[in-house]
Amino acid sequence: MGRIRPRAKWPCGSAMQPKSASGSLRIWAGPTTLLRSSPEAPSRQGTLLKFSAFSATHLTELACELGQLVSGWTVAEVQPLPPRDLLLILTPPSSVPDGPPLLRLRLSAHLDGARLHLQQGRVHSHRGSHAPVFDRLGEELLGSTLKSIEQVGADRIALLEFSNCPGNARRALLLEFLGRHSNIALLGPEDSIIEVLVPQADKPHRPARLAKGRTWSPPGGSLRPPDKPQPSIGESYPEPDTLPPGPVKDRAPLSWRVECALGLMADATVLEQDRSRLTARLERRLNRARSALRGIEQRALATDECERIRQDGELLKSVLGTLRRGMTETTVSDWFAADMPQRKLALDPKLTPSENLEKIFARVHKLEKAQATLEQDRNQARSRISRLEELAAQALTTEDPLRLDTEAVEAGLLEKRQESNPRKKKPRPPRLPYRTFQTEAGLEIRVGRTARDNDDLTLHHSRGLDLWLHTQDVPGSHVILRTGRGVQPSEQAIVDAALLAVHFSPARGASQCDVHLVERKHVHKPKGAKPGLVTLAGGKILRVRAQPERLASLLRGSTGN
Repeated sequence: MGRIRPRAKWPCGSAMQPKSASGSLRIWAGPTTLLRSSPEAPSRQGTLLKFSAFSATHLTELACELGQLVSGWTVAEVQPLPPRDLLLILTPPSSVPDGPPLLRLRLSAHLDGARLHLQQGRVHSHRGSHAPVFDRLGEELLGSTLKSIEQVGADRIALLEFSNCPGNARRALLLEFLGRHSNIALLGPEDSIIEVLVPQADKPHRPARLAKGRTWSPPGGSLRPPDKPQPSIGESYPEPDTLPPGPVKDRAPLSWRVECALGLMADATVLEQDRSRLTARLERRLNRARSALRGIEQRALATDECERIRQDGELLKSVLGTLRRGMTETTVSDWFAADMPQRKLALDPKLTPSENLEKIFARVHKLEKAQATLEQDRNQARSRISRLEELAAQALTTEDPLRLDTEAVEAGLLEKRQESNPRKKKPRPPRLPYRTFQTEAGLEIRVGRTARDNDDLTLHHSRGLDLWLHTQDVPGSHVILRTGRGVQPSEQAIVDAALLAVHFSPARGASQCDVHLVERKHVHKPKGAKPGLVTLAGGKILRVRAQPERLASLLRGSTGN
């Protein structure tokens, strides 16, 4: 068993709907408001409701209801519902011969509707790629038995323990219902984190709490009972307008309330996001279509002058023998006009007379060709704009934006949406103010990058017992040899750190150099001092001789460069 200690089991409460003194439904006004409109969930069209977020009290009630219902069931499938949801498809044990053939448990870390409940309503299967974490969850949990669903402490944290896992190793799913910081983690022995649904990045001076390879620790301020009683599920969420689908209507009444309220809220958020994405795609395509129509109209204006340009070509041909390269214009009698006025024709001085003539007639042919398809192109552009405007209007109210998007793609009005492959995404590691090297004994050496990074390394990325090194009377990087309590670095490890201090300074390449050596706790930053400038209390001076081969070995094993 891991180190997480679930809270003592509470008696299962009644699923009866609490009423106010007047007999009307009591709904706790929470932070989220929406207009119920999903056809999948029971609703009164146009009824504006406010739902509270999933609370510790809600989890207490649901853990009791769901634990009694699905404990001992076998995981037949882990169905991904990216990006932050999944379904556990459960089959009953042999001791429940007359029960349903399967049950679906919804685990959600949705930003606006994190929750845990029995999924009784219809769910559309995900189509397309998904993150590798879903595959890993399937590999680890497929065929295992769900032992229990328990609440951790008195917090919004649920622990699903499994048995009969591959290799008989301990596996558990940890669900943190923390609003927009909700997450799901797969735990191993001693609460080691195997996978995280939504990876967290380290921040300066604060490593990620939920990260693969680390041991789970509760979020700050958690595991404490609430200061005052919180509304129950019956008080927080209204009684659904309809009963669950299927022959059994009262299998999990509290879960059904959560599904209809928070599920609807999450669905409404997703629906609005899908509408916004579709609307943005249509607007971009509309702008391009309108721009294309403007180009066609400009082309129409140019084709109106096609005949005049052809006449200029004929006039130029009549005086071709009088022209010379380098001329910028010529004047001819315009016999196409009634009174034959003089007309100036512009010439390109870089071209010969024949090339100028060819240029004019090439333009005539181009305009004649454009004129032949002009009306057709104009009608097609106007039709395309009309259809896109119609789709844009539908996108504002459609209940199925993905279907509308697909239809637009099939009609050639939109390009197929490029979905990123989450398997190819690699989180960019945060920038650290130091490079990292290792001694032969495995001790870590940190070398500052810049003057400001030197301050950050010395003051925030080192411990008091670490060794601090710097070239004497020569500017350069601060160097930290990580030691710790009870660890005495070898002489070679100190020499390695000193070699790096010389290498990352203007003394690089010198046959020998003096280097300061002092415990980090004796290094101080004067108030108002320039970046990288520190004072030392004690310590000693090392005279370091160049060791090119050892230095090259250190540099080859560096990270963070």
